[in-house]
Amino acid sequence: MEKKVYDFTAIIEKDEDGYYVGSVPSLRGCYTQGRTMDELLENIKEAIELCLEVEKDEIPEEHFIGIQKIQVSV
Repeated sequence: MEKKVYDFTAIIEKDEDGYYVGSVPSLRGCYTQGRTMDELLENIKEAIELCLEVEKDEIPEEHFIGIQKIQVSV
């Protein structure tokens, strides 16, 4: 059986301890972290695979629009 290939968008941030934190908004509960970007990317791929195993019958179609930085003065 041929494997299906999916494309997902991950949001990557850096936390206060210097860890990279990644999440995939289209997959509920899909997030992880890593000390380096390479470690994070390896971990996020694993997290996506695990989420797909759980949601195998309901894999959402992603419609990524974009990211916008918003500046607010308070």
